Amino acid sequence: LLPGSTMRTSVDSPRNMQLVRSRLLKGTSLRSTIIGVIPNTSDPTSDCDDLPNLHRIGTAALAVQVVGSNWPKPHYTLLVTGLCRFQILQLLKEKPYPVAEVQQLDRLEQFTNGHKSEEELGELSEQFYKYAVQLVEMLDMSVPAVAKLRRLLDNLPREALPDILTSIIRTTNQEKLQILDAVRLEERFKMTIPLLVRQIEGLKLLQKTRKSKQDDDKRVVAIRPNRRITHGSITEDEEEEEDHDDVVMLEKKIRTSSMSEQALKVCLKEIKRLKKMPQSMPEYALTRNYLELMVELPWNKSTKDRLEIRAARIVLDNDHYAMEKLKKRVLEYLAVRQLKNNLKGPILCFVGPPGVGKTSVGRSIAKTLGREFHRIALGGVCDQSDIRGHRRTYVGSMPGRIINGLKTVGVNNPVFLLDEVDKLAKSLQGDPAAALLEVLDPEQNHSFTDHYLNVAFDLSQVLFIATANTTATIPPALLDRMEVIQVPGYTQEEKIEIAHRHLIPKQLELHGLTPQQIQIPQVTTLGIITRYTREAGVRALDRKLGAICRAVAVKVAEGQHKEAKPDRAEVGEGEDCKEHITEDAKAESISDTADLPLPPEMPILIDFHALKDILGPPMYDMEVSERLSQPGVAIGLAWTPLGGEIMFVEASRMDGDGQLTLTGQLGDVMKESAHLAISWLRSNAKRYQLTNASGSFDLLDNTDIHLHFPAGAVTKDGPSAGVTIVTCLASLFSGRLVCSDVAMTGEITLRGLVLPVGGIKDKVLAAHRAGLKRIIIPQRNEKDLEEIAAHVRQDLTFVLAACLDEVLNAAFDGGFAVKASLEHFNSKL
Repeated sequence: LLPGSTMRTSVDSPRNMQLVRSRLLKGTSLRSTIIGVIPNTSDPTSDCDDLPNLHRIGTAALAVQVVGSNWPKPHYTLLVTGLCRFQILQLLKEKPYPVAEVQQLDRLEQFTNGHKSEEELGELSEQFYKYAVQLVEMLDMSVPAVAKLRRLLDNLPREALPDILTSIIRTTNQEKLQILDAVRLEERFKMTIPLLVRQIEGLKLLQKTRKSKQDDDKRVVAIRPNRRITHGSITEDEEEEEDHDDVVMLEKKIRTSSMSEQALKVCLKEIKRLKKMPQSMPEYALTRNYLELMVELPWNKSTKDRLEIRAARIVLDNDHYAMEKLKKRVLEYLAVRQLKNNLKGPILCFVGPPGVGKTSVGRSIAKTLGREFHRIALGGVCDQSDIRGHRRTYVGSMPGRIINGLKTVGVNNPVFLLDEVDKLAKSLQGDPAAALLEVLDPEQNHSFTDHYLNVAFDLSQVLFIATANTTATIPPALLDRMEVIQVPGYTQEEKIEIAHRHLIPKQLELHGLTPQQIQIPQVTTLGIITRYTREAGVRALDRKLGAICRAVAVKVAEGQHKEAKPDRAEVGEGEDCKEHITEDAKAESISDTADLPLPPEMPILIDFHALKDILGPPMYDMEVSERLSQPGVAIGLAWTPLGGEIMFVEASRMDGDGQLTLTGQLGDVMKESAHLAISWLRSNAKRYQLTNASGSFDLLDNTDIHLHFPAGAVTKDGPSAGVTIVTCLASLFSGRLVCSDVAMTGEITLRGLVLPVGGIKDKVLAAHRAGLKRIIIPQRNEKDLEEIAAHVRQDLTFVLAACLDEVLNAAFDGGFAVKASLEHFNSKL
């Protein structure tokens, strides 16, 4: 710090911070704001707490501002202005902060006597003043700080100028320390003049470099017009220059494009703004990207549909087995398109469990129609801007997925697959399901407005296909705009056909095998379906077939490696190998080929022994009859988004105070069904002669009942378990076993009626997969049996029940009627 200059310094040492607190913050007089600033000449890396050797000369400073902070560590920031030099005579104390006796070296009164400078210093002062003025005039005088400095040179005394200019120009700390130590004015002027000369030379060199660069730029600008004239006529050169001008080319594309009148008006307005805008502006790139997108969009470009119904039926049958509802709907659309060309695209929604082919059938529909296909995954999307895009005022804005998809396919009538529409999320960024309302409404999507485009785009020719596992999570307003087509799970026979038509050939191709190397009979496929998978779709079946192909590929690769050994061996050894081949060729399964020195016979037949070796023990056993070996167990049917499932209900009773315990992660609706069941049985206990352990018709008298629904880790809810709970409790209190081949579903009422439920087809297929033979369903669900395949209906016996009496009679061998002989035991004599 030099006299006359101002600087900002940070104070973080304990002694200095104590000085600030005690003198600057607590002091009230002007004198308390004056402190001594001494250069720190000690090693900055030293952590010693001792006071370092103080520099001989310092500067008395006026503290103008004090600011405290605790980050990154406690410290004060001081704004100080130098007043004059002083010399330390004696250090009085070091703690809590240094205090010393000093002698003032510069007299403040000297600054007011400007006429003495010329007399005492003469030429040295004039030389310094000349260099100072030259330096300031080389700067930009339009800057207020430079103009103020120029006025200070004329107004301030000459002896104050060396300290002020030294603090302004570029100097090292060592040079500033030398100026501080120069007490005599003559010495101070002599040391400052070389610093000014050095700064002037640096500015001259910098201005010379900038001037040469500007001359080069002017030379390039001057050359360009001349080059255009030397190549030929001016008119031809102008056309050639326009072809290379991107903005002009973009304007040509806009004018020749087939966009709507509104879009064309907006684009021409933007192109005018673009021409007047310098390329260095950030908005230039944004506007240009917007115009390029508008040109690339397919406003009127479309593909021609293939409307041959016979060819379409062949393509659909070759790509997918079963799925009659979907195929029928696509063929209906083709037939209507033949009769009316401007038919709007339908909004379809395929709802079904995973792995049944909802996504792949969408690609097959696009192939059938001869259209482009684009898939948009909506699972987990929680921002409405993914659908509608961002407004162009935002940084990093971009169009939504709908407009991006149209740009990708390049036509305005593609097949858009909105995958997993039931898994949309809602967040602070909006509800994407609400944004889809405009997209999936045939009465509105002819003028869909993306926030990025800000002009209407026609989506009426797009064929939208949505997929979902369940409609429960789809908002009602969105569900109302779509034509829902249920895609149920596959039966065992359908899975076998799908495996041999599609899955096995695909896995053989993926693993480099041929039908001459591996054979998988239908019996083996049925074993994989029943024992190693339990699903509505075919994904797990596909993975199991892939595991089999990998195991066979290992055997084939080992065999090819070992076939090369007899060629390199001697003839005698080759004859011995032939004997081994003859003996070991009798193996029938893959497990027997593990120890063969040479490859097994081809093709390798996959039987049940090979399945156990490759896939391990069966994952699912037919345990239905074993679990129904005691009273208090019944089988229900449940629907899940993954397809139908069979569900066991277990009950037990013990001495207690009449409590009903429910376990198995049950929802509120299922808990209410359990209370309904126990209430109905208590009210009809005398009719069916149901008693507790003490012989009382009050089933909860001194008796606790525990109902459990395995598996305990799976959440369950819904009303369809009502009849199963009643049957389970009736079996418990009567001591009779429920038939082991019976499953049931249905909602109950307090009067004993059986109400209809949903998901009948998936539940029936689950019972069929589990090997059950009789199914009890509500009478009003009889209409749902028409959707079930004929061969499945032939294997099962359906009992249509309107009340619980019919359910109990069908669930137990010999019925569940009241025995007349039991009336005598109920006599009141």
